[in-house]
Amino acid sequence: MASFLSIIRRVYLTLYNWIVFAGWAQVLYFAVKTLKETGHEDVYDAVEKPLQLAQTAAVLEIFHGLVGLVRSPVSATLPQIGSRLFLTWGILYSFPEVQSHFLVASLVISWSITEIIRYSFFGLKEALGFAPSWHLWLRYSSFLVLYPTGITSEVGLIYLALPHIKTSEMYSVRMPNTLNFSFDFFYATILVLAIYVPGSPHMYRYMLGQRKRALSKSKRE
Repeated sequence: MASFLSIIRRVYLTLYNWIVFAGWAQVLYFAVKTLKETGHEDVYDAVEKPLQLAQTAAVLEIFHGLVGLVRSPVSATLPQIGSRLFLTWGILYSFPEVQSHFLVASLVISWSITEIIRYSFFGLKEALGFAPSWHLWLRYSSFLVLYPTGITSEVGLIYLALPHIKTSEMYSVRMPNTLNFSFDFFYATILVLAIYVPGSPHMYRYMLGQRKRALSKSKRE
């Protein structure tokens, strides 16, 4: 029974990783194609649907960690996925005013290259039980460049959206209301920006530690 469940787990995770890989491959393809043909102003329109699908699918990774399908700690997975979803739905989808900015192109290219490497790495690991050494190196080294470019783009787009968040009052709840509750999305977004200040260096150090452990282990093997 245990071996049967192990097979089901591997098949499921293999399919999950390669399906999401395909989604991010589409994002990268459409982003680069649009940049070459019409410019950064049209990148968001070109990648919107595959971006939303691929990034939202990552919610399943929180579930994977909670039920023990993978060893990744939820404490590390949750903030990464949460910030990505906030950008995807709370900023890019909600505020068209920022969709034509060049930071959108740098964001989706940074994200998509990172995820293409990551999902193909784990897809191979689940399907074959191993990944080539060069793939391992890419998995644990590409963030050295792509994490700073991605984070810079995220922070920049959130900052650019702030005036539109304030004037539109989108997602804000004003009193009086039947629930006797108020919420200001503008100040919530400022809080998110503030979290990036300690959160980004912490996550970068965490990934450096992961890199050191993974590459050291591969040398011993």
